[in-house]
Amino acid sequence: MPFVQHLYSTVMNVELRHLRALAAIGDHLSITAAARALHVTQPALSRTLEQLERRVGVKLVDRTTRHVALTEPGHRLWEHSHRILTSLDSALAETAAPQPLRLTFAWAALGGRTTPFLREWRAEHPEVDVRIHQSEDPVAALRKGEADVAILRTLPDRPGVDHVAIAEEPRVVALANDHPLATREALVLKDLVNENVAVCEMSATSSAELWPEGDRPHTLDVPGAVEWITAIAAGTTVGVTTAGSSHDYPHPGVTYLPLTDAGLITVHLAWPRPAAHPATEAFVALARRHLGATAAAGASPRTARRQS
Repeated sequence: MPFVQHLYSTVMNVELRHLRALAAIGDHLSITAAARALHVTQPALSRTLEQLERRVGVKLVDRTTRHVALTEPGHRLWEHSHRILTSLDSALAETAAPQPLRLTFAWAALGGRTTPFLREWRAEHPEVDVRIHQSEDPVAALRKGEADVAILRTLPDRPGVDHVAIAEEPRVVALANDHPLATREALVLKDLVNENVAVCEMSATSSAELWPEGDRPHTLDVPGAVEWITAIAAGTTVGVTTAGSSHDYPHPGVTYLPLTDAGLITVHLAWPRPAAHPATEAFVALARRHLGATAAAGASPRTARRQS
């Protein structure tokens, strides 16, 4: 009982201004910038942070004259603060108008099935708009309350997120049109052992570990999709990705070919627990129904082949 009473007392003593302070400090990693964003003075913000740390009983921010960083408990509470504040803002805004459902993804959405699915959603739920945006870390966006639903091609590695498998995608190879392998109908992993393979940090689905140890190609890390497709078109590297990318990232200088022995990628739909948007359950149900129907009809994305 004493622990429960302490926990209840802590919750009752934490105010929204404390959460807004921590959210801003974690976003900017600077007391000066966070104070400016909140339109308060630095001493006032520091006092608010110190008050929050006393009330929760743990250190949340490591500060020196040159360095500001969140501690591990601070990082967890920073994520929760964003979600709480976003949920509150959404709840207040819903009194005036229905809020859009925010869908995020890191690399590609659903390829050629994205538009038909969203059109079906609009036909069945015209009152709920879907807003799409790309994120470097969709799971973090869910946990911080910046997104309601995410498309993932790897399982979430953090708690507080539910997910369901909705589709499977084959891998494809992206090559410059004039690459010697671009004339093939399909490729296997062994065909790429002597190539430079571009690996995009945002994709996280295709790495050197696809190949047997000791028989792997040289890999080149690139930061994003634009850099990835540009390097491939220039002929300096090739790429391995999922079939949806051939739809979402077409390029006049790039040919996409099936990679027949690399295995399928499972596409997941994920959302925070509990769901942040009231339409989440309906959105997930329609995604499972729509994508299941297109898979049964043989409507998986076809590999886009471009020739110069």
